[in-house]
Amino acid sequence: MRFTPSSLKAYAMLRDARTSRRSVIVAGSAAVLAGCTTDGKSPQSSGQGPGGPSASTGPSAPPVTAQITAPADGAANLPAAMEVAVTVANANKTEVVFLDAAGGRIAAVPHQVPGSWVPAQQLQYGTAYQAQVTATGADGTTATASTSFTTMKKPGNLAKVTTVVADGQTVGVAMPFIINFGVDVAKDQRAAVQQRLSVVSEPPQEGAWNWFTPKEVHFRPKDYWQPGTRLTLRASLGGMPIGGKWYAEKDLTVALTVGRLFLMEVENRTHQLTVTQDGQVVKTIPVSNGRPGHPSASGHMMIMIKNEWEWFDSSSFGVPSDSKDGYRLKVYWPQRLTWDGEYFHSAPWSVGDQGKRNVSHGCTNLSPANAEWLWKQTLIGDPVIIRNTEEHVKWGNGWTDWDVPWEQYVKGSAVPYQPPASPSASASPSASASAAPSA
Repeated sequence: MRFTPSSLKAYAMLRDARTSRRSVIVAGSAAVLAGCTTDGKSPQSSGQGPGGPSASTGPSAPPVTAQITAPADGAANLPAAMEVAVTVANANKTEVVFLDAAGGRIAAVPHQVPGSWVPAQQLQYGTAYQAQVTATGADGTTATASTSFTTMKKPGNLAKVTTVVADGQTVGVAMPFIINFGVDVAKDQRAAVQQRLSVVSEPPQEGAWNWFTPKEVHFRPKDYWQPGTRLTLRASLGGMPIGGKWYAEKDLTVALTVGRLFLMEVENRTHQLTVTQDGQVVKTIPVSNGRPGHPSASGHMMIMIKNEWEWFDSSSFGVPSDSKDGYRLKVYWPQRLTWDGEYFHSAPWSVGDQGKRNVSHGCTNLSPANAEWLWKQTLIGDPVIIRNTEEHVKWGNGWTDWDVPWEQYVKGSAVPYQPPASPSASASPSASASAAPSA
């Protein structure tokens, strides 16, 4: 289903009313809530004589005003991913709500574009709503405005919106938020989609979005997340046009907790894996990396997927399993680092080579005991750095968010990145997580 000309015009008017700003707010809850209330105070009259206001009474407070500039009253066939453009004056508190015909109430939250508000939960398709704004002045006086609109019928072409982590999961300090779409998001829609994505961190930390592919967008902080950080992602996308005939299927909300600072560093020259936790070395493990012709990749990666065992089959990348260089075997304690098949895993067949020479097909081989120990310590999103091999990991071959400098990473944003305006917008990282080590 496509927009009608009238609905496209209404949606465009709403979009054109907004001004651009940085693509993502990364702040603590208090800072986000502050977006709903201004701190300005209206002048108050001073001095009361016995018979009422004295002749020296100051000017009265300017009137509070409120207006909804979009959508137009009576607009129809609008996306369920609605935005309401609001203008208020002389108010120190603003509240916006959506009401359905049955009196159901849905709170609105400030959009990342100043003056716009979005519903805190997905609106229903084919439903009439009224949006109301109430502005309250410092003296308690209020002004209200409202507009009515109807959302479009449920479209037949809905694209899935998913993420790789589970709500409530504990993750490593390098873990990005990753949103996957079932279809490509059109280039001219990515900025609008990105502006519907919000990440809140407690404590506040600076971060940015990067479009890895037309179907995949990531969010990472400037430095590793501080251990213990609480994270919330809200993607207000349900019913939003994302290009061509496609609409995003649903809103998405995920809350995460960041674990301890657990870092794995492989030095190819010494064939050693050094494991540190919160800055302290906890174990040094002999390893064997990729042999000549099948080198392991250097770079800054992270633990992506963990399984107790997997079948490794060389025919999956074009080498027959029954050929000289082929194999098919059950491998224990695998932890994936790249999409093309680089892992940490148990390799009992190479224990005699571990710590001495490289004999693998590209993975990092560990003894069974060391592989099991490491597997039981790690979290998805724990950082891994491999140094001094014959080749470097390619961008996007896994979660390579940390393999480029911050100044380059922010260029992947669909909205020009702007750093926080003041120290209150981002927290100073702790000494243990002040920066990601250089790969």
